[in-house]
Amino acid sequence: METLLTMCGKEVSRLEVMQRLKKKSLSQREAAKMIGVSVRQVKRMFKAYRDHGAAGLVSQRRGRVSNNRLNEATRIQALDLLGSKYRGFGPTLACEKLVEAEGLKISKESVRK
Repeated sequence: METLLTMCGKEVSRLEVMQRLKKKSLSQREAAKMIGVSVRQVKRMFKAYRDHGAAGLVSQRRGRVSNNRLNEATRIQALDLLGSKYRGFGPTLACEKLVEAEGLKISKESVRK
């Protein structure tokens, strides 16, 4: 029984291009221009498509957390401090205070979010 694949729009368009490549109605150079990647990347994608079918074009990172994700304990501690001690501070000042006074390594953008 086949499993259902979840693909984003970008992956669906890549699938269509790979199907046209397989039929040889499209060259690798034209495919590269259509997808917006290099010819080398098209060759790599086509090999994955040949070996694994449509599942080869789906991102392997799907469902995983980001490598740059903030530690959960740090995030909770920062939220507690921002809600009480540093309430009303702007993101830049709050970030500076968290780094200086609390020793939390956190970016201004993380505080802003």
